[in-house]
Amino acid sequence: MGISHLTRTTHILEDLTWPKVFLGIAVIFIISRINNFIKGLKAVSYLAGPRVPFPPLSLPGALLPTLWWNPGPFFVWTWRNHFYRTWGRETVAIVPWLSGQSTLVTTNLDVARQVTLGGHRSSWEKPLDKTQALFIFGMNLVTAEGELWRKHRRIVGPAFANDLYQFVWQETRNIYKDMIETEGWSNVDTVSVSAVQNLTFKVALLVIGNCGFGFNFHWSEPPTSADGTTSIQESLHTITDWYMLDIVLPKWFTKLPVPQFRRYRAAKNQLMNFMHAQIAGRRNMIQGGAQLRKDAFTILVKANEDEEAKLRLGDDELVGNVFAMLLAGHETTAHTMAATLGLLAINQDIQDETYEEIVSVIGHRDPVFSDFTKLEKVTSAFYEALRMFPAGFLLIRKTTEDTVLHIPNPVGQEGTTSLPIPKGIEVIVDMIGVQNNPRYFDEPGKFKPQRWYGVSKESESFSAFSVGPRACIGRKFATLESVCFLTCLLRDWKVEPVLKSGETKEEWKERVVDAKITVTLGVKDIPIRFIRRVARK
Repeated sequence: MGISHLTRTTHILEDLTWPKVFLGIAVIFIISRINNFIKGLKAVSYLAGPRVPFPPLSLPGALLPTLWWNPGPFFVWTWRNHFYRTWGRETVAIVPWLSGQSTLVTTNLDVARQVTLGGHRSSWEKPLDKTQALFIFGMNLVTAEGELWRKHRRIVGPAFANDLYQFVWQETRNIYKDMIETEGWSNVDTVSVSAVQNLTFKVALLVIGNCGFGFNFHWSEPPTSADGTTSIQESLHTITDWYMLDIVLPKWFTKLPVPQFRRYRAAKNQLMNFMHAQIAGRRNMIQGGAQLRKDAFTILVKANEDEEAKLRLGDDELVGNVFAMLLAGHETTAHTMAATLGLLAINQDIQDETYEEIVSVIGHRDPVFSDFTKLEKVTSAFYEALRMFPAGFLLIRKTTEDTVLHIPNPVGQEGTTSLPIPKGIEVIVDMIGVQNNPRYFDEPGKFKPQRWYGVSKESESFSAFSVGPRACIGRKFATLESVCFLTCLLRDWKVEPVLKSGETKEEWKERVVDAKITVTLGVKDIPIRFIRRVARK
């Protein structure tokens, strides 16, 4: 009997060929995917939207380019002109059928305010895996949640006050003069630059260096790392170019012996050492009773030292906030100033109106801080450029419990539709989509600074600095810096695009004025020509 049973078993195994094994596994896998897909549809109440293999912000979809079948992280820009029209709504559901979880994407500000409300009663939080871009140097005001956020806000908040803003204006004006002198512009009537970002990035870095950190650097002496070998600007560029890979890929990946990764690791170490050295220096000044500088970083460290020991931030948390200030105060502002100049270069009528306002307000004297409120057209041009290229292009929140979203009905229909949302679902607020939503902006693809004429500089109708109680704390810092620099520059120089042979301004716009996305949204390199408005005598 034993031999007969063994023989039958052997025959069964012989019949069970490998193709049949693979077929069985494939059937099980397909059934499991179908079940997960159905669960994903139910989780978003079968809300309309694309059904794709992977979520846009998770592996492997985040590493693949934006294609018709894969949104990827940059679909919000690539598909901005048709994506929401295709589905006929402002809030859509992306449901993956191969792997991953369903995601809601919205361009509606009412929905955005619901998910960014914050507070201890909120059902929404920032998902940690999606905020690591600003977490690699330490916890900070941007990434913290709940009571921890309030703790960071209490320390960071005092740094952003009126004394700092006056300092920003004064330093920006001085940096402009230093740029003109050092670059040799005083002796020429025409200057061409292959990428205006080479100027705006340096301006933004020196402003954040002098006003944010209390340095006394000049145009010819940019901030350097602790060992003096690498400029902080170079380190920042290296980090922003490569650290998305550090976030998305396994930790061992950037440790491979690849030259780019070696430069990235060196830049991280140099920047970390630089920031720790700055903290130690400020602490010694404060404890030694030295006269304190007016910069934001000194005020931040002092506010931390003045707190009770249990409420203080640790050095890693201070470094995290410093890095967030460097990134937000450098890259985003620089890109927006570059976009403003590029858009003014191809809209000469708007540039002429802006110039006339500048002359009427300041004439040929230096602009002073009290001029800021009168330079409405300069501010509006900056706001409009930021609307078209919002630096913080994604806001992401995740439910901490089952909740309900109240989604406004399409334009022309009153009321809202209630959408049950289970715990763990993520909502992406597409800020590019918000700024291109016809509910809020007519002809959103056009550069129209007049949208902001007469609008308060503190108005929530300008949402490109984010929305809700956690909107960008550096909003006024960035605006003041940009308005002062643009005022000085446009008063003295007319801005024109550098065209290729036979190229029209419209063709230049299509070729040049386009997005460049790393951690933040910026613009591609913009070639500009500056022509002196009043010829040298």
